[in-house]
Amino acid sequence: MKYMLLIYGNEDCWTEEERESCMIESMAISKELESQGKWCAASPLQSISTATSVRVRDGKQQIVDGPFAETTEQLGGYYIIDVDDLDEAIAIAARLPPSKKGTVEIRPLAPLPEVATPEKDTTASMDS
Repeated sequence: MKYMLLIYGNEDCWTEEERESCMIESMAISKELESQGKWCAASPLQSISTATSVRVRDGKQQIVDGPFAETTEQLGGYYIIDVDDLDEAIAIAARLPPSKKGTVEIRPLAPLPEVATPEKDTTASMDS
């Protein structure tokens, strides 16, 4: 099952040395998971000062500089992993350095609906 691990923390709680150490340790965990076939993707996010939020209401775009919501902890990165169950996802989340200063939210990825494409649409060939 695929899970997204959302990394939350206060951007100001890390020194530059701690941030670099966190990245190195996190990259090592990613490499380990990749070697086990459990890592799909991961990336830190740039500061919330670089965020832009977009909403469309009544057909009109609303564009706002900054994150969607003001919070004490900001979304700082993510992992996508493919593991057997929630218990394994929890064990991985607990190993990540940001879990010691912030929060790692675990969310299962929902399957997308099947969409017919010309290669997959078998009815097109029957109508011809």
